[in-house]
Amino acid sequence: MTDPMMWLETTGALAGAGGLGYGKVRAPRVYWSLVGAPLTWGRFTFSYRSTMDVCGLTVQPSGLRAFFTRNLARREVQPVPPKVRRLRVTSTGLRVTLRLPAGLEPADVVASSERLRHAWGVHSVLVMETRPGYVELRMTGYDVLGRVRMPRTARPHDMVVPVALREDGTAFERDYRKAPMALTLGANHSGKSMYQRNLIKGLAQLPVALVGIDCKRGVEQSAFAPRLSALVTTPDDAASLLDVLVAEMEDRFDLLSQHQASDIWELPEAVRPVPVVVLVDEAAELFLISSRKDEERRERIVTALVRLAQMARAVGIYLEICAQRFGHELGKGATMLRAQLTGRVVHRVNDKQTAEMGLADVAPDAVPVASLIPMERPGTAVAADSTGGWSKIRTPHTTRDEAVAACREFAHLVPAFPALEPFRPFVPAEVPAPGSSLVKPRPVTD
Repeated sequence: MTDPMMWLETTGALAGAGGLGYGKVRAPRVYWSLVGAPLTWGRFTFSYRSTMDVCGLTVQPSGLRAFFTRNLARREVQPVPPKVRRLRVTSTGLRVTLRLPAGLEPADVVASSERLRHAWGVHSVLVMETRPGYVELRMTGYDVLGRVRMPRTARPHDMVVPVALREDGTAFERDYRKAPMALTLGANHSGKSMYQRNLIKGLAQLPVALVGIDCKRGVEQSAFAPRLSALVTTPDDAASLLDVLVAEMEDRFDLLSQHQASDIWELPEAVRPVPVVVLVDEAAELFLISSRKDEERRERIVTALVRLAQMARAVGIYLEICAQRFGHELGKGATMLRAQLTGRVVHRVNDKQTAEMGLADVAPDAVPVASLIPMERPGTAVAADSTGGWSKIRTPHTTRDEAVAACREFAHLVPAFPALEPFRPFVPAEVPAPGSSLVKPRPVTD
């Protein structure tokens, strides 16, 4: 009787261990909620003071506190660690709010984040300053970028589009009000196209005019024609389109002057012009020239892009520029344009110099991270802005058909824009249009 019971208990234990191991690999979110979170919470709670002391994140108490501890409490005076103000468990890790004692700064905690990660056995520890004197430790219990699942609350709204997942489990949002102009870099098969698909899929749901510049004969953006207000596929047409956008920018500045407003969001809704997002794919094609006769066209394009990047934010015209490299080798004006692009997203690159082109001037600490993105992780990138902050992100897998379906579904949101009408792309007759069941075929501009 004893042997069968022993075999039964042994088999049950092995099955349970195997089930936990399988869940840790195949269902890490479930494993974290059932097993990882309680263990990490206990490890953090019982080892917090000693861990902070070993990592050098403690300070000597003030003289008054030391006096009361020594003479009234009759206890040994010990170094003071940051005080835990809040601790909560999330579906991806732990969030701990710390009140820093006098003598510590957020940079001290950032410098020890790797040691804290190993001490508490978590996948990563990110340090965010929430307000003066307070930091938040965002601990992730597993690799959330291994299988990207966007938060359910991540939805496009206003001029904000969630396009990727940060390594702390929160959504990375492309906010055009905060970072109106952006640059996306990356080598072939690094995930740039996936990033663009997610961006277009989100923008398609907003009341904006989408303008596409795809000098690869439209192979990337032509499928999104139902939702585009304009699409050009050659450098010559791109120069003409950019001239129209510059003229539109100047007209909008006249409108702001009439209403004494500083940007379009201060205008009454009845007269507010529709925002315009310009999506430039492979921007190097606009800069390169093959003969002397192309120089004049290049100068027109570069001048228009620089003017839009410098001034168009106030009038609601935003640039989204994508390229493999974007440096001085493109010629005059490239560096000046790049300096105006506040948002930076750098995918896997072929050399360190490309990573430096995108990140060295805004977040130099992120350059080594972008240089080490593995090939088997397409869609992984480093996102940064002019504030110096950066985060590692990964775009969820979105097929071309899914992005096209979104453009067809929201084709009725294409705004009336007479200035862009000559550049409207051809749309198949079965695509529904505003106020009618079919869209009449439109002429191809190229």
